[in-house]
Amino acid sequence: SCRGLGEDHPHQVAIGGVEPLVLDVRQGPEFAAGHLPRARHIPLGELAARVGEIAKFKDKPVIVTCRSGARAGTACRALKKAGFASVYNLKGGVPAWEQASLPVER
Repeated sequence: SCRGLGEDHPHQVAIGGVEPLVLDVRQGPEFAAGHLPRARHIPLGELAARVGEIAKFKDKPVIVTCRSGARAGTACRALKKAGFASVYNLKGGVPAWEQASLPVER
């Protein structure tokens, strides 16, 4: 199971000074409409085939985002199974992040 993470905390997840990987698993048009700063985009449907691209983050915190948290939850479970140690699901997804007036990139 993944740890939930409120939208007020992602920028504080630097555990031991380690910058987390922010992984956005939404579809391309959703990602283009606005995403967390420095987010890496791998749509959920491609995650299994592309997990090797982020393998170097297995021992670092990974924050997974989507629109509502459902796809991120599925991605979290897949990442845990693939050996990722610290995986977090951003509660409320990108919309909650935007509502909190936190920065998004387009």
